[in-house]
Amino acid sequence: MTTVRRAYVDGPFGQMHVRVAGEQGGHPPLICFHMSPMSGRIYQRFLAALAEQGRMAIAIDTPGFGMSDAPPSPPGIADYSRAMQAAIDALGLAGPVDLMGYHTGSMIAADLAADRPDLVRRLVCVSAPIFTAEELAELRLLYAPHMPTADGAHLLKRWQGFVHWNLGRGLTIEDLNDMFPEGLLAGNREWWGHNAAFSYMPDMRLTEVTQPVLVLSTNDDLQEQSRRAPALMRHGRVVELPGWGHGFLDGFPADAADLVRSFLDAPDGDPFGAIRIPQSARQ
Repeated sequence: MTTVRRAYVDGPFGQMHVRVAGEQGGHPPLICFHMSPMSGRIYQRFLAALAEQGRMAIAIDTPGFGMSDAPPSPPGIADYSRAMQAAIDALGLAGPVDLMGYHTGSMIAADLAADRPDLVRRLVCVSAPIFTAEELAELRLLYAPHMPTADGAHLLKRWQGFVHWNLGRGLTIEDLNDMFPEGLLAGNREWWGHNAAFSYMPDMRLTEVTQPVLVLSTNDDLQEQSRRAPALMRHGRVVELPGWGHGFLDGFPADAADLVRSFLDAPDGDPFGAIRIPQSARQ
């Protein structure tokens, strides 16, 4: 399997941690943005699989998460997007590039695609967080900042939720134990990404994105919200993937790479016509 290299580049808030697989060649590189409060580690196996299929793939830790330096105060999605643009520039990627986002990362990717149609060619979103006002009110309460507890109950609560959403579908409890620590690296900033997401434009700026957009609607906590995306997209498609949920990039990395590449490699005249949905995603 291809080695995933790690490096740092300079961004507007300090150093940004990146994972890189493959070499730049005949295809636009794929730049991946993670969900909150995780890190680019969620793409580790996927990056290697995509590189094996001949495409350069890069995952960037959002500022304040993973091993990227944090902003001085809670940022918004536009701040994250600006930081990702700086990282792409620092990596020497003049474009075009393709983008892939996961939950909060989907918002960051859509914001960047809307701002830079000259840079971004195509966009893949793992779920499209299109929230109603009522949902946002509930989510702000659910993901409000919380204090750590001396007995570690806050860690147990997070672990139990992680197991609920990730166990199975290609992942064992040992896999989850390996994945889980990444969500703790933000420390007291854990809520920053959710705060940015819940303060963002309710249409995710999808109405402004002119590039082809593929939304992967997996069996997770944003499945219902993702089904609202077709009404907003100018040139997009939602594909239902009931066999996949959180952790599918670890559980089925080769299958995920094959699906994404089928979209990225399709001709401009029919970007959705060659999409290949693996059997693992259909179950």
